[in-house]
Amino acid sequence: MQILKTKWFTRFARKEDISDKKLADAIQEIEKGLHDGDLGGNLLKKRVARVGGGKSSGYRTIIVYRTKKRAVFVYGFPKNAKANLSAVELDGYQKMAQILLSISDAGIRKALNAGELEEVKYHEKEISE
Repeated sequence: MQILKTKWFTRFARKEDISDKKLADAIQEIEKGLHDGDLGGNLLKKRVARVGGGKSSGYRTIIVYRTKKRAVFVYGFPKNAKANLSAVELDGYQKMAQILLSISDAGIRKALNAGELEEVKYHEKEISE
């Protein structure tokens, strides 16, 4: 399972102190069928806990997801700041999902080298294959 985050999400996670371990744990839960909503078009919503708090007062993340292949964190927001994505946002992220899932491994490497994507650092054995 390849776990990535976009350049925007990397900045968001750093600002909000969301560790790669929390992101990897979120994907591990998703692999077990535990998520907070299937938004269609290979998009999932998943809550991530705030430092010193629980998931209910934490963040919502939007993840491009293909089972056992690739997960890309593309957007996040504090739960108290916004209820859900608008229809326009949802449409945009679904289009982004199609693009991110169609990129070849070589294309992903190129995006990683360009700094557009970043790998979530985790121990491979923690995430089911």
